[in-house]
Amino acid sequence: MWTDSHCHVANDKSGDDTVDRAFAAEVRRLVAVGTDRSHSLAAIAVARRHSGVWATVGLHPHDASQGIESVADLLDDPPPFVVGVGECGLDYFYEHSPRDRQREAFAAQIQLATEKDLTLVVHTRGAWEETFDILAGEERPSRWVLHCFSGGPEELRRCLELGAYISFSGIVTFKKAEDIRLAAAACPLDRLLVETDSPFLAPVPHRGKQNEPAWAPVVGAAVAEIRSVPVDVVERATWDNAAGAFRLDDAAAFGDAAGAG
Repeated sequence: MWTDSHCHVANDKSGDDTVDRAFAAEVRRLVAVGTDRSHSLAAIAVARRHSGVWATVGLHPHDASQGIESVADLLDDPPPFVVGVGECGLDYFYEHSPRDRQREAFAAQIQLATEKDLTLVVHTRGAWEETFDILAGEERPSRWVLHCFSGGPEELRRCLELGAYISFSGIVTFKKAEDIRLAAAACPLDRLLVETDSPFLAPVPHRGKQNEPAWAPVVGAAVAEIRSVPVDVVERATWDNAAGAFRLDDAAAFGDAAGAG
């Protein structure tokens, strides 16, 4: 029983087929993540149709120029299956939005997550120092996730000091990702999550294909190998951790849920 803690699912038949394939692969819980208004609405729609799928509402740093008001109203009276704010943060690698707009949108979404008591989902690329500065300077919600972790042991340490859950993606299988593998080995088991970030970042041996939540177990198996533990240790821990990180409605005990499958 796996949880894909971060994926992007289309609001059409292809999205429903994606969810069905994930469930068939024992990925029984998905967090569908919003990146702007249209993608947040799509995540909500998919979650509304499928038990076992939850949604977040957010404004990605690429889209920060759209302004936080473009998504904030979706959180005025969110349905119970909306469990998070984001993904939000900073991306100085591509800079599709100006840095000042990214910082404004990030800080505003931290505040929204805190006010609404929702989990904050953070994206950072090429901007570790400013990400840490903004997180440290704002009143953070009690639960937040650093998604698609791309740092090493030092960035891991600083995230943990700020109370993060750490979500590892298929990047852990990439040849040149040694620092990320070191972080995956060092991450405390009770702070560990796995994700696909689908349709991006397909893990080895699926590189070059469109990623999907059904491959979350591939990521989990890679993390288990890195940590030299049985796969079921990572499977159980990430199932339980996702329930805590996002306060999932059907967060039954691992054995009860597995038996009900």
